[in-house]
Amino acid sequence: MSWFYVNAGQQAGPVDDAQLDALLAAGQINSETLVWREGMASWQPHREARTAGSSAGPPPVSAGAPPGPSANETVCAECGRIFPIDSTIQYGTVRVCAACKPVLMQKLAEGAKIGDAALTYAGFWIRVGAKLLDGLIIGFPFIIALAYILYRRAADSQATEFLGVQFGLQGAMILVSWSYNIFFLGKYGATLGKMACGLRVVTAEGARFGYARATGRVFAEMLSGLICHLGYIMVAFDSEKRALHDRICNTRVITRK
Repeated sequence: MSWFYVNAGQQAGPVDDAQLDALLAAGQINSETLVWREGMASWQPHREARTAGSSAGPPPVSAGAPPGPSANETVCAECGRIFPIDSTIQYGTVRVCAACKPVLMQKLAEGAKIGDAALTYAGFWIRVGAKLLDGLIIGFPFIIALAYILYRRAADSQATEFLGVQFGLQGAMILVSWSYNIFFLGKYGATLGKMACGLRVVTAEGARFGYARATGRVFAEMLSGLICHLGYIMVAFDSEKRALHDRICNTRVITRK
């Protein structure tokens, strides 16, 4: 019996029963991977298709396999139908169509694992460590410059012009910090500190986002700090480890896989 299966949103195969079992044992597919064989009306999760296949007789004759997804198409992880990629939403490594989005969100609310796409939220202390690393990366050059300015001011009591330089330096550091976070979050989904700690920032569905949301998150993070850093402390008590700015921008900080 020849099987086809979905790999990274594309049709793969054919493989026989033994090869399909070997793929499952090797972790290349799982119980939620969509599969199809002759006689099946549509793609089904492996756990349902193999159970049905083992209890049924020979498969009825079919007109042929349903067309697999093209390069611009993907298979909905819920209904098994094929849709253009742009009309689906991504959660982790799976995609669902617009009609199945409410079903997906309900499963997530109930704590169900969606294929192999379960998100592992980053805890409070690992996020603190990433934040400290980013602070060192951004602040080190400015600390050196500020130390030099203070040294010159102490050596020359008449050097009142250095006061304006200090304010300018602090303003420049703020602008660099904003630019740093917006660029790395928008382009890579993680700052250098988060990369070093194995973290990345995604949407609630586990997808990447662009510069617009990255900009909003940077300014929303200012609120987390303004209220005595309570916005950051929320991470320790939230079920999805969200800070205040994560709630505002609907983002999550997760561990990389």
